[in-house]
Amino acid sequence: MNNKRLNRISEEVKRVVSELIYNGLKDPRVNSMTTITKVEVTRDLRYAKIYVSVFGNKEEKENTLLGLESAKGFIRKEISSRIDLRYAPEPIFVLDESIEQGIYMSKLIEEVNKDSNVYEEEKYDE
Repeated sequence: MNNKRLNRISEEVKRVVSELIYNGLKDPRVNSMTTITKVEVTRDLRYAKIYVSVFGNKEEKENTLLGLESAKGFIRKEISSRIDLRYAPEPIFVLDESIEQGIYMSKLIEEVNKDSNVYEEEKYDE
């Protein structure tokens, strides 16, 4: 299958699932600070690996994944009704912590820069 078509379908699935998380799911376990970062649809369109980023502690992340897993059938039905495909891809939810890792790395870089600035000031004071 054409990569362009796969990318378009992935983006449509991402849009639909994001909209469902904000408006359609009534599960209280799903955190309101949940973001779909990426969707990868397999070449046969049977599965959609959905990367989910949740802002919160470990318990909130686990609860959000449990809530999404329990709503998997509803999400698949909504994908099939909103996107015209022969088969509705089965959603597979994966926790994506890349945003948090990026924030952590930024903080480390800032700390190193502060330390180097202090070192530079001490060097010039001598």
